[in-house]
Amino acid sequence: MARLKVSLLGFLMLLLHAPHAEAGCAEVDSMTEAVAGESFLLGCISCKKREEVDASTYVDWFFRPIEEEGFVQIFHYENPFPTILHEDFEGRLEWHGTKGTRDVQIGAIFIHNVTFNDTGTFRCTMERTLFLPYGEEHVTIIKDVELSVVAVANRELTAVIAEIMMYVVIVVLQLWMILVLIYCYKKIYAEAEAREARRALKAQNKGLDAKDTCDGVHLE
Repeated sequence: MARLKVSLLGFLMLLLHAPHAEAGCAEVDSMTEAVAGESFLLGCISCKKREEVDASTYVDWFFRPIEEEGFVQIFHYENPFPTILHEDFEGRLEWHGTKGTRDVQIGAIFIHNVTFNDTGTFRCTMERTLFLPYGEEHVTIIKDVELSVVAVANRELTAVIAEIMMYVVIVVLQLWMILVLIYCYKKIYAEAEAREARRALKAQNKGLDAKDTCDGVHLE
């Protein structure tokens, strides 16, 4: 189920990366439970209120181990360069946010080979500069993710319900397609019958007209 969650969130990230997709930006909270030995997506999304305004953003990630007070910086991203800043995360962090533009709205990162030592608080800080007509405006966005690491993924009730609803939607869509096909078939069949009926009526009327003409000649 953890992999399903990561896949769904990753799919959402992919949609947001698509051209002009920022107009549909949605601030989805990150998942908070990772499985030891697997990869985990730390989500961090901050949507701009006005898409037409140009902006430049850099992203920093910090980590505070459980029962410790201070944060240490572990990652920095400023288009186009991601930088891992802590030896404990060397080779394990991968940028999975907005690419190809300095206007970053998704600051997500992947942690590969999660360990129990990764339990704690991850902090995403986005420093955004808005280039407004009257000058620059600086905005700081901070999002915390309280991560817990478990040996085996737990199937949460909401995840089970979401999975059931997914299958229900698939079945409903299939039934809807069948009903549409039946409706279209009946409509085409009815139109064909009506067309044949009009042809028969037209042929019958022509026969009556021909008979009247013959009767007129006979009377003369």
